[in-house]
Amino acid sequence: MNKPEPDVSSEDSLRIPAEAMLQYMPSEQLALSQRVALKDVVLHLFTHHSVTDPLLVPAVAEPLLVMVLSGSAIVEERVLGGEWEVTQVQAGNFYLTSTALPYEMRWQARGGDTFEVLHLYLAHSLIDHASRHLLGSQAGPIGFLDISGGRDDLVWMLLEQMRLELIERREPSSLFVRSLAQALTVHLVRTYRDPEVMGRRSNALQAYKLRRVIDLMNQRLAEAFCLVDLAEAAQLSEYHFSRLFKRATGLSPSQYFIHLRMDRARQLLLDTDRSIIDIGMEVGYSSPSHFSQVFRAKVGTTPSAYRSPEHS
Repeated sequence: MNKPEPDVSSEDSLRIPAEAMLQYMPSEQLALSQRVALKDVVLHLFTHHSVTDPLLVPAVAEPLLVMVLSGSAIVEERVLGGEWEVTQVQAGNFYLTSTALPYEMRWQARGGDTFEVLHLYLAHSLIDHASRHLLGSQAGPIGFLDISGGRDDLVWMLLEQMRLELIERREPSSLFVRSLAQALTVHLVRTYRDPEVMGRRSNALQAYKLRRVIDLMNQRLAEAFCLVDLAEAAQLSEYHFSRLFKRATGLSPSQYFIHLRMDRARQLLLDTDRSIIDIGMEVGYSSPSHFSQVFRAKVGTTPSAYRSPEHS
């Protein structure tokens, strides 16, 4: 049974933490940065097979750099409802995006069954540090140009060194990887900063705190929403936490918590034979009617209809 595309609305402008992208990519995956303790760098390695149906890709809280490591492909992208833009890529081509809206992609591998890409997410704290270093201490948040299928020898070299350190070394060095990330960030700010557009983000929750909070939410889906505990995990007051969380994700903490509950419920409905009542209780709803009401409001259909063959 194929999993439906995630319900990510452009109206919500939902942005996810970098780690969550793993669940949206139908590919062989490896979370490289989990091998070392890094607060401000996330790396994922994907081996992509051809995807002919449009794949809805949610925006992430951090700017995304994608490097093609091997193979070649025809990649198509479009904003929701827009025209497809086609790019032919091969090893050495890269993408850079910091969009705050979800978009659609599909791709066709060429000359083989797969192609391999590296995803790199740089925390805003790292970008801000490079920006202040290059542009002065008063420099505000910046935006990046959108690059599709670009080539840059320095970007390639720095990313390849990160990949080798995290894969080939028995005990990879977090200091070495972070130093490479700092050098890469300086290069990106120098070369690909958008002079016309200020960054959409303004004083958002730091990426590592966002990850910590969302991990805690996922651990407590069956429990009542507790803003106090989440704010404490982020080491902020409730007011400041709520404000910075919404700037980072596009949703309030309580709205995002419901989104995570519905994501988990959809997974259980498709991947298990458990009763709808049991699934509702696992994601925090003791009343089946309340669970069905919330599910329909967020997903657009009832839990039983979502599980029916027409969604397979």
